[in-house]
Amino acid sequence: MSRWQWKSFRELTLDELYTLLALRQEVFVVEQRSIYQDADGLDREAAHLLAFDEAEGTRYLAAYLRVLPPGVKFPDASSLGRVVTAPRARGRGLGRDIVVEGIARLDAEYPEVPIRISAQHYLQRFYESLGFHAEGDVYDEDGVPHIEMVRPAARR
Repeated sequence: MSRWQWKSFRELTLDELYTLLALRQEVFVVEQRSIYQDADGLDREAAHLLAFDEAEGTRYLAAYLRVLPPGVKFPDASSLGRVVTAPRARGRGLGRDIVVEGIARLDAEYPEVPIRISAQHYLQRFYESLGFHAEGDVYDEDGVPHIEMVRPAARR
């Protein structure tokens, strides 16, 4: 059973920061072979959702995402991103669970604002199942096909 924690950048311990950066690099840079600058300057503005699990007596980061307030990444929208599930935690629905938690947080904090994401193209149907729709064409981002997607504001 995962233990979920929301933290601001300042609330992250050094160990948590190291762990989340290591997981992002393990999956996005090494596994997906995408060479890019992960430390993009946005983590300081983000709220971070960490899902910790335990296996064989060792605590590990099973899933992670960050959410950004309106105007940080996109001028007209809030955003979520860096959604990642640890390889050993896959197949349990953690990816969906963590995105649902991220959407709920953004809807609660910014109900009048849409959520805009830069999604890996192969995940388009997954995000559509969560209320997002594609905008524009597929584009290359760091060697990986992406598509911009938007989820309408929770309240108008």
